[in-house]
Amino acid sequence: QTATGLRVLIAFTILCGIIYPLVVYGVGHIPGLAAGAEGSIIYDANGTPVGSSLIGIDPVPTDAAADPYFHARPSASSDGPLGPGDTTTSGGSNKSGFNQDLLDTINQRRALIAQREGVDPALVPPDAVTASASGLDPDISPAYAELQVARVARVTGLSQDEVRNLVSEASSGRILGFLGEPTVNVTELNLAVQGARH
Repeated sequence: QTATGLRVLIAFTILCGIIYPLVVYGVGHIPGLAAGAEGSIIYDANGTPVGSSLIGIDPVPTDAAADPYFHARPSASSDGPLGPGDTTTSGGSNKSGFNQDLLDTINQRRALIAQREGVDPALVPPDAVTASASGLDPDISPAYAELQVARVARVTGLSQDEVRNLVSEASSGRILGFLGEPTVNVTELNLAVQGARH
């Protein structure tokens, strides 16, 4: 029995500890799958990793009057030990749509965004004031992106048409043409804005 148990241990060690990880690694590096398997990393023009297309981190401007970037959806999480946008503390609020604290928070966000963009609060789209379940959603609606175009153009010195072209390049349609909603990836868009400014 000892010999049989030893053979089974060796067999499963080879199967589960060597063969299986190599197969998973190999499948994850098939062309077309490699980027996702490696975390969907985004690189700047110099080849330096600057983020992931799967994680949206809201930019924190040093000067509210000169805010040159697009903002992501809000996060229900408080700032973590690494500061604003700390991905270690992501999550939703679990508050119902009738919770007064949540309604007050949404109204505060709507007023702040309307002031930042110089528009009527009624024009602020729902995804601009509601947090995603993870708190790290990289995508915003085309409506929220359009709301921010005028400010980004004014601060960066780009024309509104140039900014809209950048928005279009960072946009994705519905999956298979009918699933989900059109989205704009804020991480990719802000990197494009940064590149267009220089």
